[in-house]
Amino acid sequence: MASPRETHIPLPQDPGDQPIKNESDLSTVSIHIVTRASQLPAEFLQPSSERQLVIGFDCEGVDLCRHGTLCIMQLAFSDAIYLVDAIEGGETLVKACKPALESSYVTKVIHDCKRDSEALFFQFGIKLNNVADTQIAYSLIKEQEGHKRVSDDHISFVGLLADPSYCGISYDEKEEVRVLLRQDPNFWTYRPFSDQMVRAAADDVRFLLHIYRKMLEKLNQRSLWYLAVRGALYCRCFCITDNNYADWPALPPLPDNLLADKNAPEQEILSVLDVPPGKMGCVIGRRGANILSIKESCNAEIFLGGDKGPPDKVSHSLFETGEYFQFVTSRVSLLVHLFPSADPSGGRKLPPHQIN
Repeated sequence: MASPRETHIPLPQDPGDQPIKNESDLSTVSIHIVTRASQLPAEFLQPSSERQLVIGFDCEGVDLCRHGTLCIMQLAFSDAIYLVDAIEGGETLVKACKPALESSYVTKVIHDCKRDSEALFFQFGIKLNNVADTQIAYSLIKEQEGHKRVSDDHISFVGLLADPSYCGISYDEKEEVRVLLRQDPNFWTYRPFSDQMVRAAADDVRFLLHIYRKMLEKLNQRSLWYLAVRGALYCRCFCITDNNYADWPALPPLPDNLLADKNAPEQEILSVLDVPPGKMGCVIGRRGANILSIKESCNAEIFLGGDKGPPDKVSHSLFETGEYFQFVTSRVSLLVHLFPSADPSGGRKLPPHQIN
């Protein structure tokens, strides 16, 4: 068993789809608690096209969203794991990571990027970019294998780890930490780090690079493009501003060989619809659309946000061969597929809209 300041990660050369049987099959790496930027690798702090990186990434915090508190960022490299302490290091440390988190030269492998991105954007002005979201990738692989896409059926990280095609391991301590978080939501704020905090934070990222390698073996080029675009849209899902994402990185372009395909995939953009206070019922509610009817008729993806997220805002994505509406309120966010178009070349972009 590794010490609290060490953990195990799968070796890069693990062959085929064999599940991980025990810790002895893994490589031991150190866990570094970071309170100063100088403790991070230089190639991370100074992204370069000459030395592109792929890292595992996650965040922990209290009510992690725009109004919560980001406490830790976990960075998993092939030879070490870094726990970036946003409590002790503060804004100076987190913003030192901004070039890498926004860089197209650093691929951030993450499982469900939406709330992490929201917290980074509103608390630190960081636009999370170039993510490979394993939750999205898992769905794309299932679709490739002929499985029908089921709305709101997003695999959890625990479920992904348990899948024998990727790891085949149980993550029982995750539930233990969830129980602790329900009892004390400030769990991640306490310093110094307890052994359990170090172990739990590292466990959330130590398998991500292994899972990503396995997924790359399965994803075809069309799915890889979808992975990049949907990851970009999910990053800005709860980061709605008044400038229609003008200052965010451009979405990944459709590769020429896919563009030439007569069955070219949809090109995705995001537009915002402002809803004045008290008018959300015109869109969703008693006189607006019924959430369940949207889900059933339009193959909607529904993300429940509780009190998180921007109040009284609606955004939607428009595709070149179909339309997607994403309703974001203080209660719920939906991604809905509507109105497929016969013309795959007529890309349109909706301007901001207003409901009076």
